[in-house]
Amino acid sequence: MKLFPHGHATHPQWRMAAGLVLAQLRAHMALPDYASAPALGLLYITDHYAADAQDILDHLSGELPEVTDWSGTVGIGIAANNVEYVDEPALSVMLCDLPADQYRVFSGVAPLGLGFEAHTALVHADANTPDLTELVAEMAQRTDTGYLFGGLASSRSRSVQFAVGGNGNIKGHGAARGVFSGGLSGVAFGGGVPLVSRVTQGCQPITATRVVTASDANLVLELDGEPALDVLLRDLGVNLEQPQEALGRVRATLVGLTRAAVGDAVVRTAHFGSDVVVRHIIGLDPTRKGVAIGDNVEVGTRLAFCQRNVAAARADLVRICAEIREELEPEELSVELATALAAPEAESAPHPARRIAGAVYVSCTGRGGNHFGGPSAELQIVRRALGDVPLVGFFAAGEIARQNLYGYTGVLTVFTDARP
Repeated sequence: MKLFPHGHATHPQWRMAAGLVLAQLRAHMALPDYASAPALGLLYITDHYAADAQDILDHLSGELPEVTDWSGTVGIGIAANNVEYVDEPALSVMLCDLPADQYRVFSGVAPLGLGFEAHTALVHADANTPDLTELVAEMAQRTDTGYLFGGLASSRSRSVQFAVGGNGNIKGHGAARGVFSGGLSGVAFGGGVPLVSRVTQGCQPITATRVVTASDANLVLELDGEPALDVLLRDLGVNLEQPQEALGRVRATLVGLTRAAVGDAVVRTAHFGSDVVVRHIIGLDPTRKGVAIGDNVEVGTRLAFCQRNVAAARADLVRICAEIREELEPEELSVELATALAAPEAESAPHPARRIAGAVYVSCTGRGGNHFGGPSAELQIVRRALGDVPLVGFFAAGEIARQNLYGYTGVLTVFTDARP
């Protein structure tokens, strides 16, 4: 598998930004280590360009006729190799060189058909879609592995998704031009497209993990048999007799939930794994001694109060990058691979010996460079830890991994070379 051509740019006029991106893509496609005629394009734009989404897609499709399939969405920020564009007009593109029978672009007008056996899927979704959690879980069940990766579009204006499939649309929707609002879209991949994906958490538990022993929809009533509100106030060291201080501490606190299987033991650790989803505390019920959160909670769910933690987020991001590199590196390094991995950052460049053709990174709008210490700091951490590889992505209103919707996380997925 050759490297995926990629390009990114910012400019007040989208045509100028598109011209810069096209120049980068064509320069890559002329290099021997890069794919020369990839057919699948991943396109991410910031919401500054949302009103021009159809024109952008039409322009790129016209300039790159070899690219027959497109997928992507909008974000208040987008990601590229070593840089993020937040609150500025920008676009980021990566062209994936994959076998035509190993992927399918899907959308509302071109749903994933029975003739394609999906192994994994990149999913973009509209946060305003009814029953979104159930739709994501249903989509995961339609894959062999149950693994999805992606996120919810984020925009201060129009929320759009890109979905153009070379296999066409369903009957009656032939006039659809590839830009949609609402629902789910993305790319399903067959078993012949090897991927490695990891979730990195942005929050750290500040209390012990407890078991929900009574609940009513999204209202947690008891934790380990005690009133949930009493437990929260005690853990935070506040009381409702000083409401201003108490509410300030509560607003800075979130909950980490783990859906426990039957017979699971309660694990009390100092960090969250990828099985934990973080949700907001949205209210307190002094009458019922309950804590309302932004999700329905079943009895038996494990719950820990948590807070956003910059140091923990940085360390966890480095960890998942290291795990991906270790999984891809063979026990015995070739001279070519050892040289590529040992190259100083200033001299390094995307290299097929790294066995990563390209990467997609979806991060939360609550993360980004400012959360990590400065502009583009998050993507710079990824580059230093993972290596210099082609990369695109966006900052989402919620992240998708496996069958779950996350918050305050990053989902890093790499397309790999399957050579032993």
